[in-house]
Amino acid sequence: MKSILAIFGLLIFFGSCTTNHEVDLIVYNARVYTVDSSFTIAEAFAIRGGVFIEIGSSDRLLQRYEAKETIDAHGAAIYPGFYDSHTHFLDFASSLDMTNLYGAQSFDDVLKRLQVHQKTYPDRPWLVGAGWDQERWGDEPFAVKDSLDKYFPDIPVYLSRVDYQAASVNSKALAVAGIDSAFYVEGGLILTDSVGNLSGVLMDNAMALVKEHIPEVDDAQELQALTKGEQLLFSVGLTSIVDAGLNERDLEFLRNLYTSKKLKIRNYAMIEDNLRTVKRMIRSGYYDDGRLSIRSVKLTADGLLRTRSASLLAPYSDDSTSCGFLLQTPQELEQVIKELAATNFQLSTRAVGDSATRFILDLYGKYIGQNNDRRWRIEHAQVVNEADFEKFDRFRVFPSLQPAHATSDMHWVRNRIGEDRLRNAYALKRLVDNYGMVAIGSGFPGENFNPLNSFHAAVARVDANGLPAGGFEMKNALTRREALMGMTIWAAQACFQESKRGNIQRGKDADFVILSQDIMTIPNEELRSVAVLRTVIGGETVYQRK
Repeated sequence: MKSILAIFGLLIFFGSCTTNHEVDLIVYNARVYTVDSSFTIAEAFAIRGGVFIEIGSSDRLLQRYEAKETIDAHGAAIYPGFYDSHTHFLDFASSLDMTNLYGAQSFDDVLKRLQVHQKTYPDRPWLVGAGWDQERWGDEPFAVKDSLDKYFPDIPVYLSRVDYQAASVNSKALAVAGIDSAFYVEGGLILTDSVGNLSGVLMDNAMALVKEHIPEVDDAQELQALTKGEQLLFSVGLTSIVDAGLNERDLEFLRNLYTSKKLKIRNYAMIEDNLRTVKRMIRSGYYDDGRLSIRSVKLTADGLLRTRSASLLAPYSDDSTSCGFLLQTPQELEQVIKELAATNFQLSTRAVGDSATRFILDLYGKYIGQNNDRRWRIEHAQVVNEADFEKFDRFRVFPSLQPAHATSDMHWVRNRIGEDRLRNAYALKRLVDNYGMVAIGSGFPGENFNPLNSFHAAVARVDANGLPAGGFEMKNALTRREALMGMTIWAAQACFQESKRGNIQRGKDADFVILSQDIMTIPNEELRSVAVLRTVIGGETVYQRK
């Protein structure tokens, strides 16, 4: 009897060994940037059940495991899946079906693109576009409403600026919204011309007066757009994103899509700062199904430097009459911060100007104190006063920045804020030195969604054309190691996810990207042309270059 039991025990033992050595995937013959605490470079890794189970040499892993699938990387560089810490994914998806105005070199160019789009889709009730940027047009004057009325008198037109903080509309759209003259809008502006007539430009909160009248697409159309957008993100190596501010309907829609496994990209979705919505969702507690996470609230303090609506401590250098403004009253902002401090939810606040950044930092300090692990964030922090950098560390406020904003704004921002403030603007390196980390994002669709563009902007501080020679304010450039960490493990830490993802480490989600070139070694000028060969989420290939 004892011998039978012994044999049975051996069978169980060897059977368990065989099971333990079976894996789903081995990737070998690679240069694997693990981005672990020692920044180890390995050759191979094994995956089982959607997680990394071992990282090491090719010989060891191929000898140790039986794999259902193997990938010979042929020496290619592999990185943790890229993480964009600030996006507007739903806006991006919806923009794919609009008139594409990104890169338009003049208002005439905008009008031509609109005419082509309307001919292509003649039955649509509104003509909607996104991406115009008057900063590209130099001193060219443009009569927004009058020009739009001339070419599109019978269809309402709504055109979002590149940063989604201003919109151009025609008379038909204004009539639909019942706007026939300018009036006060808290946190927004209805612009007029020199004689007081409506110009057709709406800023910040005033945009909603017209936007709310645009017919919504149905759920099937929205899913189609999101699926298309997701594939574009996979094609550039993105596996995780932060969706920076969604209303209750959009959050519920996403939850249903993820529950039914219709979307795969990992999404850290923030609740927009409608206090009633926030209270309802906080009562429900955190939501996390492994792909969709909801545990953060997005608050908006001020506007943008482009539109002179970012709140500054002193007047704009090119407009001595304006310091910008807050988009909500100080009392309203403080009330939200106070109420959220009493919960365990994270708060992420957009603060662009030095006045808004100081105001939010001080309120954070007032309500969550020092030495906390709340990981409350400030999004953008484009201008920071010299006296306020240390507060990021003192109050443990996570900086979340978009390097491409520096290289997009550099052509005009010196005139906008002056030389003194420019020294503390887009201060990636200074914030890394103060806080120890920075979460890197793009802000798409306002900027290009390719994370390698953000990587290039962070380390070289030049645009796609390599300008300016020598880089823009290079004292705030990041090292390549810092930039890679900013779009992987630091971005994950900004979302409380460093135990799940952000690097290639045993027990973590098997999210990784294989590139055609090694972004840690190639010349700066080649970074934006690197191709993604494969993108993998949870061990599943979601994109492979043909």
